[in-house]
Amino acid sequence: MSSTKEPLLKVTSLHKHFPIRKGLLNRSTGAVRAVDGINFEVYPGETLGIVGESGCGKSTMGRLITRLLEPTGGTVEFQGTDITHLGASQMRPLRRDIQMIFQDPYGSLNPRHTVGSIISAPFRLQKVAPQGGVKEEVQRLLGQVGLNPEHYNRYPHEFSGGQRQRIGIARALALRPKLVVADEPVSALDVSIQAQVVNLLDDLQDELGLTYVIIAHDLSVIRHVSDRIAVMYLGKIVELADRSLLYTAPMHPYTRALMSAVPVPDPRRRATRAERILLKGDVPSPIAPPSGCRFHTRCWKATSLCRTQEPPLLEVSSGQSVACHHIEQTATSAPWNIHKTP
Repeated sequence: MSSTKEPLLKVTSLHKHFPIRKGLLNRSTGAVRAVDGINFEVYPGETLGIVGESGCGKSTMGRLITRLLEPTGGTVEFQGTDITHLGASQMRPLRRDIQMIFQDPYGSLNPRHTVGSIISAPFRLQKVAPQGGVKEEVQRLLGQVGLNPEHYNRYPHEFSGGQRQRIGIARALALRPKLVVADEPVSALDVSIQAQVVNLLDDLQDELGLTYVIIAHDLSVIRHVSDRIAVMYLGKIVELADRSLLYTAPMHPYTRALMSAVPVPDPRRRATRAERILLKGDVPSPIAPPSGCRFHTRCWKATSLCRTQEPPLLEVSSGQSVACHHIEQTATSAPWNIHKTP
């Protein structure tokens, strides 16, 4: 993405630590360092994918940039305005421009409300009167996401998981936002439905000029929808690169391990891919993360430098930033031969 453009969203040194309290006096005995200093920018019209193992802080990061959680430190800027510590009343006008699609299509919809009531909620909260009336606009949104407008008065339990996620998407798009954060938008859906929802998000982006931050653990989903991809590990971004670079020449050892785990359905191509990298041990606890590089406890390239000094996220080539002390020797290894979907 061209650096001449002004970013729509800019995140600088973002932290979120959840305190651990124990005892009768409810004293703080430590903290879960869910997000521990991340930096990135999102430009108008692009899709930034966030990928990583469960527990790496992806979803927490999504809630921080939509201000559903209060950051412990750092800044979040939207269209050049610092929104990091805005109160609920100050954030309300910005909610029109920043919306979120939640992971669970079953838990994110109120079962007592009709679909019409759910999708029209943003209009009531923002005191917006759409042209033609609320009902007509809700029915238009239902049609836009591929649902029958006549189902306006039905309840969420009358829809399948994929249809419920479409209802969530319609609600998020009601106020025509500029930025949409999608937290694992297809992980709770059947594989046969996932492609339909992903294609819908793509079509809506082209039609409405949306900017996405899409959080997922599925590398194939992230690859299909993203322009740039950030790889997270234990609250940190370890690699940030253009999609083509990340999938053809990953430079961080953790990224390469993730890529080696991608299944190749075509048996003729399996012999051409590099050997699977099996990481040893478990992900360390975010309560007491390792010193130095967070990944050094599982990395086959770790040295004493990795154990003592934390590598900064630096741009090593155009469109690719890596946080690793041994980028050069990592980059000279043969890249993974991962089949590209035509």
